[in-house]
Amino acid sequence: MNDAQSLSHTSWECKYHVVWIPKYRKKTLYDQLRKYLGSTFKDLAAQKESQILEGHLRPDHVHILISIPPKYAVSQVVGFIKGKSAIHIARNFTGHRKNFTGQHFWARGYHVSTVGRDEATIREYIKQQEQEDRRLDQLNMFEE
Repeated sequence: MNDAQSLSHTSWECKYHVVWIPKYRKKTLYDQLRKYLGSTFKDLAAQKESQILEGHLRPDHVHILISIPPKYAVSQVVGFIKGKSAIHIARNFTGHRKNFTGQHFWARGYHVSTVGRDEATIREYIKQQEQEDRRLDQLNMFEE
């Protein structure tokens, strides 16, 4: 898979696996919103010349495979997506019409790892998350 892209004087292939959670892992609120967030994340990524290649919104966390040009820091793009999506959620789903300050939808921080040549493995991992979560939930039922 040679997906190298180019800018005027640079050829690049920078892909990252990023995971983050809603604050306090608010499953009930987040579960209702997650069907609307995929397109929001893609639109926000495009504003930073980035592209979400794969994504899965779980009931208590987000997994994305994102391609980010080298002129942007990963923290800059992920912070932009998390911040702007929190504002979008506040304005469109929780009834806040003015500036949304002092409250946060996403927990601070995130996990990021570079993809390198293992892109197919990472894509498969993201796709299989739902089945793995169900399997672990079934195992936990027997422990109680």
